[in-house]
Amino acid sequence: MGKPTGFLEYPRELPLAQDPAQRVHHWHEFHEHADGPMLQKQGARCMDCGVPFCHTGTLIGGMASGCPINNLIPEWNDLVYRGLWKEALERLHKTNNFPEFTGRVCPAPCEGSCVLGISEPAVTIKSIECAIVDKGFEEGWIVPELPYKRTGKRVAVVGSGPAGLACAAQLNRVGHTVTVFERADRIGGLLMYGIPNMKLDKRTVQRRIDLMIAEGVKFVTRCEVGKDLPASKLREDFQAVVLCGGATKPNDFFAKTEGRNLKGIHFAMEFLHANTKSLLDSNHADEKFLSAKDKDVIVIGGGDTGTDCVGTSLRHGCRSLLQLEIVPMPPLERAADNPWPQWPKVYKLDYGQEEAKALWGEDPRRYSIQTTKFVGDGNGHLKEIHTVLVEWVKDNGRASPRNVPGSEKVLPAQLLLLALGFSGPENQLLDQLGVEKDPRSNAKAEHGTFTTSVPGIFTAGDMRRGQSLVVWAINEGRGAARECDRWLMGETALP
Repeated sequence: MGKPTGFLEYPRELPLAQDPAQRVHHWHEFHEHADGPMLQKQGARCMDCGVPFCHTGTLIGGMASGCPINNLIPEWNDLVYRGLWKEALERLHKTNNFPEFTGRVCPAPCEGSCVLGISEPAVTIKSIECAIVDKGFEEGWIVPELPYKRTGKRVAVVGSGPAGLACAAQLNRVGHTVTVFERADRIGGLLMYGIPNMKLDKRTVQRRIDLMIAEGVKFVTRCEVGKDLPASKLREDFQAVVLCGGATKPNDFFAKTEGRNLKGIHFAMEFLHANTKSLLDSNHADEKFLSAKDKDVIVIGGGDTGTDCVGTSLRHGCRSLLQLEIVPMPPLERAADNPWPQWPKVYKLDYGQEEAKALWGEDPRRYSIQTTKFVGDGNGHLKEIHTVLVEWVKDNGRASPRNVPGSEKVLPAQLLLLALGFSGPENQLLDQLGVEKDPRSNAKAEHGTFTTSVPGIFTAGDMRRGQSLVVWAINEGRGAARECDRWLMGETALP
């Protein structure tokens, strides 16, 4: 695929991004597309490797290796190289309902397992993917595709995040009448309110939702199933139900820490959700969000959510910012126990840390730090946090943190954001439906079948597997749609 000698002739190049010190003053997406000739060269770097790992979609060492939705990456790289953009779009849509989302927010495990990446910088798969689908919209190639006929079967999808949307799109494609229930005031779930606008413009999300509406999918907002609509009513009105409600209970590892109830301590999603809603409702004029302006901000936890808290706080105009992680700093290059094609656990600057460094000259992250106490100002508001360095000591093969004596520090903070992941789905709906849960409190169902303990009820995404990537949610939504269709019709043509 691509040009046989392309990987020898062309270096890896990424599209230009706006200067980090400038883009913190607005909420718009800051990555631009490269021009056609540059993208063709990048597609040419796909090296006809014989056994491509980029689309394997397996779990190695607990992390994704290759694309979880098995994108036909070498094929559309080759088509872009040859200038056959419309054909590339057709290949891309065969496996991915929403490449405009993954092309923007996916961490690209495909690039981590690119064969070229063993010895040279990997192919720029993610940016090519995003360029293909955006060109498809610009050229008018992406239009509503209504099903050939309706089956008369009604399916309810609970949750409109990436799993719910993928499931609804697939079920609608084969002719079922699909209604998606969302408790928020806008459709999109995590895509709408969990990911900041500068990372995923909400007009991009709405564009795809409008397309799905034109194709016949019905969306109901401000309706929490199990509260606003009894679960029993759902079973009466629909022949099948797919639960895609996500894993929305945040972890709180500091629940018993002194000072945890002080004002100014918030979960990351509380901060991010309110910020985006206020931005969309009033461009922040309503002030119905948690502002970091002129505050000393500390983010505890890493990952994408921690980075999003960093980028959002900077745009508010925070006075200072630190991001604390209890784990050690990753190595600059792959460690011996992290070989290709595993996801490379190496040190890098994501967009938020890049912006902080541009403003203040250094990465805001501090590693191997444990928070021991929260201290107030006497009026119930957070004033500072107490921390200590930790060293990781192995005992019976397992590493655990141990405090380093004399390393205690006090850090000023008026806003503390906890980006510590999620413990599982909320229980109310699962309990009402009588769905069995696994030991981690997720809806119990096997990957591949997605069938719960209750006949006719399926589950997908974070509600089934726990907190994960958008691309895994799309994988599961498509899979649950396939099995739901099989259950309704006795057979299925869905992939």
